[in-house]
Amino acid sequence: MQLKVSIVICTYNRDKYIRQALDSIAAQTFDKALFEVVIIDNNSTDNTASIVKQFITEHKGLNARYVFEEQKGLSFARNRGIVEAQAPVISYVDDDAILSEGYVKAMAEFFTVHSNASGVGGKVIPKYESGAEPAWMNKYLYGFIGKVDHGDAIKKYDDSMKYPVGCNMTYKKEVLEKAGKFNNQLTFRSDDKFIFYKVKAVSDEIYYLPDAYLYHYIDSHRLTFDNFKKLFLKTGNEEKIRIRTESNKVILFTKGIRLLFNLGASFVLYLLFLLKGKEIQGRYIVYAQWFILSGFLRNRVFVR
Repeated sequence: MQLKVSIVICTYNRDKYIRQALDSIAAQTFDKALFEVVIIDNNSTDNTASIVKQFITEHKGLNARYVFEEQKGLSFARNRGIVEAQAPVISYVDDDAILSEGYVKAMAEFFTVHSNASGVGGKVIPKYESGAEPAWMNKYLYGFIGKVDHGDAIKKYDDSMKYPVGCNMTYKKEVLEKAGKFNNQLTFRSDDKFIFYKVKAVSDEIYYLPDAYLYHYIDSHRLTFDNFKKLFLKTGNEEKIRIRTESNKVILFTKGIRLLFNLGASFVLYLLFLLKGKEIQGRYIVYAQWFILSGFLRNRVFVR
């Protein structure tokens, strides 16, 4: 039987979480002969390799493969996934994600019915280690935790929906190849945006599929202010790198002005939240926009 979907997990030093992600794949209700899971180890130095190999040994009936990618960087790992995937549809999920039992089934059935579709973004539900959402969290910061919820109906991606997040994004292999694959100069979230626009230039048939949902594990460290700052600095920095690789200096300057405008708008939101008695939510919006702009103005920000 021909494979329908390749689940690709790119991982680096996440031995604390990788097993629960793999177990959720083993629990899929879809025929295991019709999908595979490819684990791309991006040069981990912890116990990731042994955990993954043990999982494969315990699940002989699952099409699972371990692949070591020496070149560090998420884009290198994702591109290796394109090479290794044997199915026409590639679903990228995070190493700290827990897939719903019908995830693969939803993906396979969607692409069977919508043969012209080039990509899909699924719903992402945060699963906090603490059991509760932080007091400062609000809809303007959902990107920080990768939360995605555009409702319960299938719809085509438009400007209001941004793009599928890397935690739960799926594209046809042939379209990824035509789009030129992922940008190896990017190692963070801007690569999600980069590939979305590259795929969209080939085919704009990219959809939101709520039935293909998963839970994204959010540990306490991710929510610390230090990590918050580093990740938003990195977001701004990689936006500059992304634009430099595909646009001119005028576009880069325009983006800088837009980020400056966003910072100003964040102060307006701060006042609105303050009036509602939710000062901390407004404050973190300002923090986010300030760090994005600061990262954009820097030469390079390193986060691993």
